[in-house]
Amino acid sequence: MLTYVWIAIGSALGGVGRYAMSGLSARYFGENFPWGTFAVNVSGSLAIGVLAALLPAEARPGADQARAFLMIGICGGFTTFSSFSLETLNLARNGDWPAAAGYTLGSVVLCLAAVCLGYFGTLALSR
Repeated sequence: MLTYVWIAIGSALGGVGRYAMSGLSARYFGENFPWGTFAVNVSGSLAIGVLAALLPAEARPGADQARAFLMIGICGGFTTFSSFSLETLNLARNGDWPAAAGYTLGSVVLCLAAVCLGYFGTLALSR
């Protein structure tokens, strides 16, 4: 149960960090391109890569709580793109390049299709 508490706290901190970085990026670089989201996704992916190297799943006892707080909580609250990136890396590291490519392509295409369906479907139903 304590693990869920650490994830919740980390998620809250990550969400606040995402909001802050997005706001700062928009203020300094403008809003013509989603620089804030781009910066969050890249920096979150870098952070989860560093954490995965420092806190491997088979790490010493007690590391599970740190992984949950930092990787699932903070990085997950900051950006889920970091989790996607790490999962893709793990597929590639395991030599499953077709799965890594399929996961990447499928995620981008299906997520874009899903957001379009949700957006335009909701507009159509609300008229």
